[in-house]
This record gives sequence, structure tokens and C-alpha cells, in this order.
Amino acid sequence: MITTMGGWTRLTLNRPHVRNALNTGLLADIADALAVAAADPACRAVLIGGAGGDFAAGADVDEIATKTSAEGAVDPRKGHWASIRGFGKPLVAAVDGFALGGGLELALMADLLVVGPKAKLGLPETSLGLIPGAGGGQRVLARVGPARAARLVLLGEIIDGPTAQDWGLASHLAEDPLAEAEALCARVARRAPLALQAAKAALIAGAETALALQAERAGFEALLDTSDKTEGIRALKDKRKPEFRGS
Repeated sequence: MITTMGGWTRLTLNRPHVRNALNTGLLADIADALAVAAADPACRAVLIGGAGGDFAAGADVDEIATKTSAEGAVDPRKGHWASIRGFGKPLVAAVDGFALGGGLELALMADLLVVGPKAKLGLPETSLGLIPGAGGGQRVLARVGPARAARLVLLGEIIDGPTAQDWGLASHLAEDPLAEAEALCARVARRAPLALQAAKAALIAGAETALALQAERAGFEALLDTSDKTEGIRALKDKRKPEFRGS
């Protein structure tokens, strides 16, 4: 869902029946909407939020359940993620409720991340026999350091909004994250657009030049063929604890 505001645009993830899980179609829609915003000189910033009280509860596991490593290597999702990351204007995310797995990876691509006190953020992919596949582990590492990144990635810990801000994962904490994000977009829209784009590019280059983003993706793709991935997703659907065998 796209809403045009004064100088900025709001994108709303609108799959509340599945907590806005990011299937391939939704990722494509986000990438397409950002391409339109990038080409619109009247749009100086974009706000992305979720409908129904959540940001995004992760990837759509039904799409991953039968995906092989060969399919992962040519997955169109990789192009959508690259397009989202390549959006050159300021991107603000308003996170309330769940932002897990791919949902947190999307939020971490925002330049300003606003969280509510009851937000739940995490990277629980290892409980599915996988690892983050869109750079989430690397971006968390860059923001919060190795000790806290290990808690999120290896243990699958889920943290609340105040903890996310305290750790430096989020830039702002607000009782109403959407209202705060709207105010930030309005502020950004009044600033020099070319300077903002140059500043964003420099910040991303400084933060991500040395990150092992390709190695993380390669690890994700290799795990798609494992029995542990199959068991992890089956256990999630069965609402039971998985029994991993290391195969």
C-alpha cells in the first residue's frame, strides 16, 4: 500500500493475516515502489511500516520449505533485496510488534529505525536450520558488535524496543513509532536532497564495505538442502521443538 505525503512516501506492508511475512511478491512490490520513489523528484524520503500491529514476522516459510540450494542461487529475492538496499534516498522504518528474520533484515536497511517499546526484534533463523540470508547477521554485527550479534544470531534471542535502542540497533524509541517516523520523514524532506543521498551512500559504504555479506548469503543457500532445514520448518508449523541431527 502506497501513500503519498508532503515530500515523502509511506509504504505499508499489508499482509496482516500472516503478520506481513515477506514472500517474493511482497519483496518485489517493495522494490518496485522504491524504484518509483527514486525516480520521483517530489519524493525525498520513504517511510516503511506494517499493517495490523506488526512490521514483518519474517520470510514466508512456505516458500523456503522446499527450496533447494540451486534454486536459492538464482532466487529472484536476491535481486529484490539488492534493489531495496540500493534505494538512494533516506529510508525510515517504523517497527511495532514483530520484526523477525527477513522482517528485521528489511528494517536494518532503513537509515533511521524507529521502534516501539513492545516491538520484538530478532534473527531466529538457526531455529529453522538456516542463517540470515539477506545480510541481517552482518548488519547486526556492524551495529551492535560480535557479542550481542552472537546472542541474536546463534541463540536466536528476541529483544524488545528499549533493548534495541540501548544496543544501538535502533536509532529512535517512541511510544508511537509510526508517528515518530512520520515526523522524521517530514524533517528529512526539508533538507537538501542531493546532500542526503550523498551522505547515505557514504554511510552505507563506511558501514558495509568490509562486511562478509556474500559469505553469509552463500551459507544460507548451502543450508537450503539440509535435513535440518526441513525439520526446522516442519517443527515451526507443527508448533513443537525441532530435533536437529546435523545433516
